[in-house]
Amino acid sequence: MSNVTVTTWSLEQTASNDLLPAITPDGDVRIVRSEVPSPEFSRFLYASVGGDIRWTDRLSWTYAQWQGFLDRPGVETWVAYDRGTPAGYVELDPQDDGVVEVSYFGLIPAFRGRRIGGHLLSYGVARAWDLAERWPGRPETKRVWLHTCSKDGEHAMDNYLRRGFKLFDTKVEEEPEVATPGPWPGARAV
Repeated sequence: MSNVTVTTWSLEQTASNDLLPAITPDGDVRIVRSEVPSPEFSRFLYASVGGDIRWTDRLSWTYAQWQGFLDRPGVETWVAYDRGTPAGYVELDPQDDGVVEVSYFGLIPAFRGRRIGGHLLSYGVARAWDLAERWPGRPETKRVWLHTCSKDGEHAMDNYLRRGFKLFDTKVEEEPEVATPGPWPGARAV
């Protein structure tokens, strides 16, 4: 097995007014919170969005692991729909001391390049900033952060920077090269 060099960038916003919203895309694009924790739906989103860009860390999760993650207070999944079809999602993972991580964000390949991603990211980050309003007992958000890497989509970093995120850390590591898993076992990404 060969290795590949992967650069990981960590970015943050430290005030809600750091967010620079994107324009709303044309058409019938809606963003809705998935309020019922559903391992099946979350795994579908994860595999469908990340299958062509080598998201593999959660593919081995059991149903119970998905349920346990989704049941944590404050974890939220916001889904973009284009004319009723899921187009992508943003997952928020609250941490200690008013920190919220955008743990996953992306679009299903067929919906990329249509200005949905910037809109979804803007909306999701705004929801990270107002998370405590929906979760009594959670501290007010003081910081929103995320990471992206050289395996992610070619426009990911530009989108984060255009939304007002600032770089705070960079790591370069060697990782085993893995095959692109596709959205389900044996599928090929187009």
